[in-house]
Amino acid sequence: MSDDPDFEKGVVPVDDSYNKVYDEFEPKPLAYYHRIMKMFHGETRGIERVPEVEKTQTSVLAPSTLWFAINMVIAAYALGVISYPTFGLDFGSSLLTIIFFNILGSIPVAFFSIFGARFGLRQMIISRFLVGVITSKIFAVLNCIACVGWAAVNTMSSAQLLHIVNNQALPPWAGCVIVIACTILVSFFGYNVIHAYERWSWIPNTAVFIAIIARFAMAGVFKAGIQNDDGEWVTWGKGPTLAGGILSFGGAIFGFSAGWATYAADYTTYMKTNASAWKIFFGVLTGLSVPLIFTEALGAACVTGIKTDPTYAELYKEYSVGGLIYAILVQDSLHGFGQFLCVLLALSTVCNNIPNMYSIALGAQSLWSKFAKVPRVTWTVIGNGLILAICIPAYYKFSAVVENFMNLIGYYLGIYIGISFTEHFAFRKGFAGYHAEDYDNSKKLNPGYAGTLAFCVGVVGAVLGMDQTWYEGVIAKKIGDYGGDIGFQLSAVFSFITYAIARPIEIKYFGR
Repeated sequence: MSDDPDFEKGVVPVDDSYNKVYDEFEPKPLAYYHRIMKMFHGETRGIERVPEVEKTQTSVLAPSTLWFAINMVIAAYALGVISYPTFGLDFGSSLLTIIFFNILGSIPVAFFSIFGARFGLRQMIISRFLVGVITSKIFAVLNCIACVGWAAVNTMSSAQLLHIVNNQALPPWAGCVIVIACTILVSFFGYNVIHAYERWSWIPNTAVFIAIIARFAMAGVFKAGIQNDDGEWVTWGKGPTLAGGILSFGGAIFGFSAGWATYAADYTTYMKTNASAWKIFFGVLTGLSVPLIFTEALGAACVTGIKTDPTYAELYKEYSVGGLIYAILVQDSLHGFGQFLCVLLALSTVCNNIPNMYSIALGAQSLWSKFAKVPRVTWTVIGNGLILAICIPAYYKFSAVVENFMNLIGYYLGIYIGISFTEHFAFRKGFAGYHAEDYDNSKKLNPGYAGTLAFCVGVVGAVLGMDQTWYEGVIAKKIGDYGGDIGFQLSAVFSFITYAIARPIEIKYFGR
């Protein structure tokens, strides 16, 4: 048990069942909250370890379908769209980059998903073992910021599409409110409801993407978009900017897929401890990488239309990704039914925002024992409120600033992966090296001094390798005439080397 007396008196005791109400421990408002959650089969548990008796999820397909639904969304499609306008890549180069970096980025998510089933702990709590107590708090803060930031960017994309339809009848702020309200409704009730919703939510989203494929193919602009003036097919990039474009686009793709690594275990904690690690790994790997490759490749193909079709180019210039989708589905296409499909696709962001808002609560609770006393849903509501406060003004004034800021936050993923993999494979020698029951006992956990040092050095690597519109690192400048972003790679390598050197010294002096 915890050496923190406050933890012992938390809102829900460690041996609490999924829905049980403890009136003798709780103020009446919390008791009422637990009764309501029990009525709707909602989750009241926070970051406490899930005991084996409560691990009732037996299907290894559950996390696979969850990640499939989360990423069969407009946000992933939008990432593929920027391949040509932002990075200057032709379709063939974009496609290979999408395939390779998505598989690479999905591997850590699939790997960390095994931890949730094996230990019944959330990802930020597992981080106490992987990166140390002090460093885990740093990552928890960054994770909360990233959850809010990415959800805000995603919400703005959907609000943009909702604003375009029906002659711009719906103001952007109302579109933001609709998306956030739907997100709260699902994420409020926790683990089981999230899994139930994501099990089916991918179906309408997939149908819309199929409609995009059909209408885009019928428009005939793809063939024109990959031909030069002589009518020859040009699908592969060339020249001094190719390497930089591939690395920068690949970094964005890797960040989007690997971005779920700091949430991964949150969605397998109710799976049986003896569930097959290989089945979980390959199930999540497939469920994550397949929709990402599909949607991003479709986006990369569709954006070629702006090269030759004036309507595509004009709508994309004015409304970005939402305008491109509108051009394909509505303009000289499916008209009213196309607008209906646009609304469906805009609401797909709810699928993508739900894990952000569920995991932000767990990240906040892991920061401090007193935060753990605050019910998970309170943090979920606070997180959604922050999104609303950011995305409405950002839609009108500083969306580019928000996106650049989130790209900067994304570099911490390489550091997290570099430290965690080193700890797991080099020092704990696999899963047998963990004592999950010590998760709340700071006297037995990795203290985190080596992890903090590795984090700081990893930041230096990210700065040297980043290539953003507002800053280009020294090493990034050496890649091609216009540089290339290798911030993820350098942050991971720098943190790995530093941790491998510092961790044995930490173990020698602290014995843990």
